[in-house]
Amino acid sequence: MWARNLLFLTIVGGASAVAVVWLFFPPAGEADRAVEAPDPGELRTTVRRLDASFGRDWAAAEIHPADKAPDLAIARRLSLALVGTIPSLEEIRKFEQRPADDRIGWWTARLLGDRRCSDYLAERMTRVYVGVVDGPFLLFRRRRFVSWLSDQLHANRPYDETVRELITAEGVWTDSPATNFLTVTVMGGDDEQDKKPDADQLAGRVARAFLGVRLDCVKCHDDHLGGDWKQRDFQGLAAYFGSADLTFTGVRDGKGHYEPSSGDDASAAEAEAIEPRVPFLADLDISDGPLRQRLAEWITHPQNKAFARATVNRFWALLLGRPLVDPIDDLPLDESDLPEPLVILADDFIQHGYDLRRLVHVIAASRVFQLESRADPQVTDRQITNDHRQHWAVFPLTRLRGEQVVGALLQSAWLPTIDHDSHIILRFARASGQNEFIKRYGDAGEAEMEEGGGTIPQRLLMMNGDLVKDKTKDDLISNAATRIAVLAPESGAAVEMAYLAVLSRRPTTPELAHFVARLDGVDNNGGNRKEHLEDLYWTLLNSTEFSWNH
Repeated sequence: MWARNLLFLTIVGGASAVAVVWLFFPPAGEADRAVEAPDPGELRTTVRRLDASFGRDWAAAEIHPADKAPDLAIARRLSLALVGTIPSLEEIRKFEQRPADDRIGWWTARLLGDRRCSDYLAERMTRVYVGVVDGPFLLFRRRRFVSWLSDQLHANRPYDETVRELITAEGVWTDSPATNFLTVTVMGGDDEQDKKPDADQLAGRVARAFLGVRLDCVKCHDDHLGGDWKQRDFQGLAAYFGSADLTFTGVRDGKGHYEPSSGDDASAAEAEAIEPRVPFLADLDISDGPLRQRLAEWITHPQNKAFARATVNRFWALLLGRPLVDPIDDLPLDESDLPEPLVILADDFIQHGYDLRRLVHVIAASRVFQLESRADPQVTDRQITNDHRQHWAVFPLTRLRGEQVVGALLQSAWLPTIDHDSHIILRFARASGQNEFIKRYGDAGEAEMEEGGGTIPQRLLMMNGDLVKDKTKDDLISNAATRIAVLAPESGAAVEMAYLAVLSRRPTTPELAHFVARLDGVDNNGGNRKEHLEDLYWTLLNSTEFSWNH
């Protein structure tokens, strides 16, 4: 009996020890996430062409562009755009250890190799592909779709291949996650046999997301406002999805056909079969094979530059906050009507195999991305005007999205980096706090690039919300201000660490003098130094600078 009891106690003790290690000691992090960057010389050639194009535009408009932004400001922009949060103090230290001429390229590559990047961009792109709706019960798995898309981005799969799989996917939405692009549109009555992907919705999504055109605007009738699109253009595109069916084996191509759902010409359309046809570049459409395969090949054909231009326009907006052509999904087809930088980037994107990472590297290395967002206040003849913004002679100021605000808030309260190497308890707490914050702060939904002002509830949430209180209270575990008070007994170093952790910059001379004086005068006034550092943290989190990308 005693032997069995001893064995039981040994097993329980061992399991407890493993649990303690698992719960309280995080796994070892990666030594360096940086993926291989494009050849610097070859990349520089494209960047120079891009910069020269903007330079000619500035000269023609007689505009002097803003100065180059500090490296830390550029690093913050990249972090917000690619992982949805600000750099940690740990990452800033590593960034500043790099040679000055290598920092931005290294930081870009490091972020692109971080799993947080693929996860964040997958969520942003999913909103474009399937919207933010829950989709039909049992037939749509949003989380599976986002995870699959994240895997494609993390592997840097050529973007044209990913899009072709989205359009042509077959199978069950759980085992073949790409089919969720189709099943999210499934409509039908009570009869399960009547359920099938909605061809009209799919045509509208495909046109906007992959071609940058608004064909769904002519779903019901021809464009009566002087445009060239016809109702038959939309119906012809939708007809490629007419054979997509839903069976017990999932999404398959059947023998069905497209039936227009509404419109001024619906009765006439139903009287004759709607043949699949592409709205432009008809000579690129192959004449045989499955319909969805034909459409996918046409959309991603290298000569169909609308695909590359729509992608470039969207990724430019992801990195800079607004697209080169606005609205983001309404691009002219004629190259002469497009800004030259968009044409340069799109041609480079095609020539290099639809490599999204390379596209990000080119944009991040461009002069426009690295410009200051403001003029030098000491130089009176260099003030920012609306012409500067219109001609991209200054980095655009954009308000942070809800997930970026909470991501920055949570990271600023934790000096090491919160990422996939962080302990599972920390990641779980971050996710739960983030979800609750976004619900209250507000979510832009599908309005990915629409400008909007801040609201009073948003300001109140930052000033009085539970999450901000929790991250600024006296707590050595969850509050960076408390740890800074312990790690930096010298007031100047403490203020600098707080600024770097929250605003990704060092304080100006007046800022440093002001807060050092307050901290150094604590003992004489009978105050508590930790409380003053908490007040500093709260002030920085509620500054206008914190809530904007600049």
